[in-house]
Amino acid sequence: MEKNRFENLIVWQKAHALVVKIYKITKKFPSEEKFRLVDQLCRSASSVPANIVEGNARRHKKEFLQFLNTALSSLEETKYHLFLAKDLEYLSNTQYNELLNLANDVGRLISGLIRHLRSKI
Repeated sequence: MEKNRFENLIVWQKAHALVVKIYKITKKFPSEEKFRLVDQLCRSASSVPANIVEGNARRHKKEFLQFLNTALSSLEETKYHLFLAKDLEYLSNTQYNELLNLANDVGRLISGLIRHLRSKI
């Protein structure tokens, strides 16, 4: 594999794993939520690794930083949707905590990559 491929980024790997888990778990949400919470949750979650991929493809670190900041914002939106799903009792506390812990790991990795890129500018 090439050095700069997005698949090599641990932050992308974890973000992608979060999306896969969210897609699988939302299949069990009530059908009336398909075009409401499920759609919002899947969109915000998939935006995180998508922005990492797009930023990684850019030629300049400043552009990558912009996409990482967008990924971080989408991650926060995803955390809110997970919180809402828990409060609506679509997620158990165990499911919520597992997803939130993974989301927090992704957030730490994105923040670390942001700090690293800023130090190189």
